[in-house]
Amino acid sequence: MTKDPLARFGEVPQFSLTSTDMTDGGPLRPAQYGADAGGADVSPQLSWTGFPTETQGFALTVYDPDAPTGSGFWHWAVANLPVSVTELSAGVESLPTGSLVLPNELRLTSFSGAGPPPGTGTHRYQFIVHALDVPTLELDPQSTPGVLGFNLHFHTLARAVLEATGVAGGASAA
Repeated sequence: MTKDPLARFGEVPQFSLTSTDMTDGGPLRPAQYGADAGGADVSPQLSWTGFPTETQGFALTVYDPDAPTGSGFWHWAVANLPVSVTELSAGVESLPTGSLVLPNELRLTSFSGAGPPPGTGTHRYQFIVHALDVPTLELDPQSTPGVLGFNLHFHTLARAVLEATGVAGGASAA
């Protein structure tokens, strides 16, 4: 399992996150690249198990720490997933009632696929499910993923991490 990239903010137990569309440490599939990179902006299938019994809800974040921005790049941020949800299908179009998808770096409330620029090397895409001690986080729907991350710091019981890689050239290089 990938080491917890958020451990520097306080270690928490880890649980299992798997996907039928990618493997931990492996490359993204062509569909998980952005349309501008020859892909389809399709979110991967994700499922998680082994979270603490006291979990009341989940959040999902997808982040590229290697983007040449100085602050990384948020591809997807979903808050307020019910505790009964332990899987998302590939290309999920409809999330459970009450779930909140925050605007990503492109200001879209959907998954934005990978698209590393030429000359920036291999990028890591960190898919993280956060098990929370509350059923919902009170967030403005226009909050940034960074604001979600701040709130997650205070409510995360455990997290599951799956990290995939991507390179310039996108889907044709996958």
